[in-house]
Amino acid sequence: MMMARPYSNEYNPHFRGYIELVPEGDLQTILRRQLEESISFFKAIPKEKSDYRYAKGKWSIKEVLGHLVDTERIMCYRLLAIARGDQTPLPSFDENAYNDYANFNRLELEQLINEFQTVRQATLSMLENLSIDTLVNEGIVLNHPTTPRAIAYIIAGHELHHLKIINERYF
Repeated sequence: MMMARPYSNEYNPHFRGYIELVPEGDLQTILRRQLEESISFFKAIPKEKSDYRYAKGKWSIKEVLGHLVDTERIMCYRLLAIARGDQTPLPSFDENAYNDYANFNRLELEQLINEFQTVRQATLSMLENLSIDTLVNEGIVLNHPTTPRAIAYIIAGHELHHLKIINERYF
Protein backbone atom coordinates (compact mmCIF):
# COMPACT_ATOMS: atom_id res chain seq x y z
CA MET A 1 0.00 0.00 0.00
CA MET A 2 1.44 3.36 -1.02
CA MET A 3 0.89 5.89 1.73
CA ALA A 4 0.17 9.42 0.51
CA ARG A 5 2.05 12.32 2.04
CA PRO A 6 -0.12 14.00 4.71
CA TYR A 7 -1.72 17.39 4.14
CA SER A 8 -0.64 20.23 6.41
CA ASN A 9 -3.96 20.14 8.28
CA GLU A 10 -3.23 16.55 9.42
CA TYR A 11 -0.59 17.45 12.01
CA ASN A 12 0.55 20.13 14.41
CA PRO A 13 2.70 22.73 12.59
CA HIS A 14 5.45 21.92 15.13
CA PHE A 15 6.13 18.75 13.08
CA ARG A 16 6.24 20.39 9.63
CA GLY A 17 10.03 20.40 9.47
CA TYR A 18 10.23 16.66 10.07
CA ILE A 19 7.67 15.85 7.39
CA GLU A 20 9.41 18.11 4.89
CA LEU A 21 12.65 16.14 5.36
CA VAL A 22 11.05 12.92 4.12
CA PRO A 23 11.84 12.32 0.45
CA GLU A 24 9.19 11.41 -2.10
CA GLY A 25 8.44 7.73 -2.45
CA ASP A 26 6.83 4.85 -0.64
CA LEU A 27 7.10 5.59 3.08
CA GLN A 28 7.46 1.98 4.15
CA THR A 29 10.35 1.55 1.71
CA ILE A 30 11.89 4.75 3.09
CA LEU A 31 11.51 3.50 6.69
CA ARG A 32 13.11 0.14 5.76
CA ARG A 33 15.99 1.89 4.02
CA GLN A 34 16.44 4.22 6.99
CA LEU A 35 16.63 1.20 9.29
CA GLU A 36 19.44 -0.36 7.25
CA GLU A 37 21.29 2.94 6.86
CA SER A 38 20.94 3.92 10.51
CA ILE A 39 22.12 0.54 11.76
CA SER A 40 25.20 0.81 9.53
CA PHE A 41 25.75 4.40 10.59
CA PHE A 42 25.60 3.70 14.34
CA LYS A 43 27.61 0.46 14.08
CA ALA A 44 30.43 2.44 12.43
CA ILE A 45 30.75 4.77 15.43
CA PRO A 46 33.75 3.81 17.57
CA LYS A 47 32.87 2.81 21.13
CA GLU A 48 34.86 5.71 22.60
CA LYS A 49 32.91 8.20 20.45
CA SER A 50 29.44 6.93 21.50
CA ASP A 51 29.51 8.93 24.76
CA TYR A 52 30.67 12.11 22.99
CA ARG A 53 28.71 15.34 23.44
CA TYR A 54 29.43 18.23 21.09
CA ALA A 55 28.74 20.78 23.86
CA LYS A 56 28.06 20.85 27.59
CA GLY A 57 24.45 19.91 28.32
CA LYS A 58 23.91 18.26 24.92
CA TRP A 59 23.07 14.60 24.51
CA SER A 60 25.68 11.96 23.76
CA ILE A 61 25.36 9.90 20.60
CA LYS A 62 23.94 7.05 22.74
CA GLU A 63 21.37 9.45 24.17
CA VAL A 64 20.35 10.64 20.71
CA LEU A 65 19.82 7.04 19.60
CA GLY A 66 17.88 6.31 22.80
CA HIS A 67 15.76 9.38 22.12
CA LEU A 68 14.98 8.06 18.63
CA VAL A 69 13.83 4.77 20.18
CA ASP A 70 11.68 6.45 22.84
CA THR A 71 10.14 8.87 20.37
CA GLU A 72 9.31 6.17 17.84
CA ARG A 73 7.62 4.12 20.58
CA ILE A 74 5.53 7.10 21.65
CA MET A 75 4.67 8.04 18.08
CA CYS A 76 3.65 4.45 17.35
CA TYR A 77 1.33 4.44 20.33
CA ARG A 78 -0.24 7.63 19.02
CA LEU A 79 -0.48 6.17 15.52
CA LEU A 80 -2.11 2.98 16.81
CA ALA A 81 -4.55 4.78 19.10
CA ILE A 82 -5.77 7.06 16.32
CA ALA A 83 -5.87 4.26 13.74
CA ARG A 84 -8.08 2.29 16.13
CA GLY A 85 -10.47 5.22 16.51
CA ASP A 86 -9.43 6.30 20.00
CA GLN A 87 -10.53 9.90 20.49
CA THR A 88 -8.59 10.49 23.71
CA PRO A 89 -6.45 13.63 23.27
CA LEU A 90 -2.81 12.55 23.31
CA PRO A 91 -0.36 14.78 25.20
CA SER A 92 3.19 15.82 24.51
CA PHE A 93 6.11 14.31 26.38
CA ASP A 94 9.21 15.87 27.88
CA GLU A 95 12.07 14.41 25.86
CA ASN A 96 14.67 15.75 28.26
CA ALA A 97 12.99 14.18 31.29
CA TYR A 98 12.70 10.88 29.43
CA ASN A 99 16.40 11.06 28.61
CA ASP A 100 17.33 11.94 32.20
CA TYR A 101 15.55 8.86 33.52
CA ALA A 102 16.64 6.49 30.74
CA ASN A 103 20.35 6.59 31.56
CA PHE A 104 21.22 5.50 28.02
CA ASN A 105 24.95 6.01 28.61
CA ARG A 106 25.06 2.96 30.90
CA LEU A 107 24.18 0.81 27.87
CA GLU A 108 26.47 -0.36 25.13
CA LEU A 109 25.82 1.29 21.77
CA GLU A 110 25.11 -2.17 20.32
CA GLN A 111 22.24 -2.64 22.81
CA LEU A 112 20.67 0.63 21.68
CA ILE A 113 21.13 -0.32 18.03
CA ASN A 114 19.34 -3.61 18.66
CA GLU A 115 16.52 -1.83 20.47
CA PHE A 116 16.18 0.66 17.61
CA GLN A 117 16.00 -2.22 15.13
CA THR A 118 13.31 -3.97 17.17
CA VAL A 119 11.20 -0.84 17.50
CA ARG A 120 11.49 0.01 13.79
CA GLN A 121 10.56 -3.52 12.78
CA ALA A 122 7.48 -3.27 15.01
CA THR A 123 6.61 0.05 13.38
CA LEU A 124 6.90 -1.47 9.92
CA SER A 125 4.82 -4.49 10.91
CA MET A 126 2.06 -2.26 12.27
CA LEU A 127 2.05 -0.05 9.16
CA GLU A 128 1.87 -3.08 6.87
CA ASN A 129 -1.27 -4.26 8.63
CA LEU A 130 -3.21 -0.99 8.71
CA SER A 131 -5.83 -0.28 6.08
CA ILE A 132 -5.73 2.84 3.93
CA ASP A 133 -8.95 3.99 5.61
CA THR A 134 -7.44 3.97 9.11
CA LEU A 135 -4.43 6.02 7.99
CA VAL A 136 -6.67 9.06 7.61
CA ASN A 137 -8.56 8.64 10.90
CA GLU A 138 -8.36 11.82 12.90
CA GLY A 139 -7.31 12.08 16.50
CA ILE A 140 -5.85 14.83 18.65
CA VAL A 141 -2.12 15.11 19.37
CA LEU A 142 -0.75 18.21 21.09
CA ASN A 143 -4.21 19.80 20.84
CA HIS A 144 -4.20 19.47 17.04
CA PRO A 145 -6.02 17.14 14.62
CA THR A 146 -3.57 14.42 13.60
CA THR A 147 -3.72 11.37 11.33
CA PRO A 148 -1.78 8.12 11.55
CA ARG A 149 -0.14 8.76 8.18
CA ALA A 150 1.15 12.11 9.45
CA ILE A 151 2.62 10.35 12.46
CA ALA A 152 4.32 7.78 10.21
CA TYR A 153 5.93 10.62 8.26
CA ILE A 154 6.94 12.34 11.50
CA ILE A 155 8.74 9.16 12.58
CA ALA A 156 10.77 9.11 9.35
CA GLY A 157 11.51 12.84 9.42
CA HIS A 158 12.44 12.86 13.11
CA GLU A 159 15.11 10.24 12.45
CA LEU A 160 16.46 12.19 9.46
CA HIS A 161 16.56 15.36 11.57
CA HIS A 162 18.67 13.77 14.30
CA LEU A 163 21.03 11.97 11.92
CA LYS A 164 21.66 15.31 10.22
CA ILE A 165 22.49 16.87 13.58
CA ILE A 166 24.87 14.02 14.45
CA ASN A 167 26.64 14.39 11.11
CA GLU A 168 26.91 18.18 11.43
CA ARG A 169 27.80 18.54 15.11
CA TYR A 170 29.35 15.33 16.37
CA PHE A 171 31.88 14.59 13.62
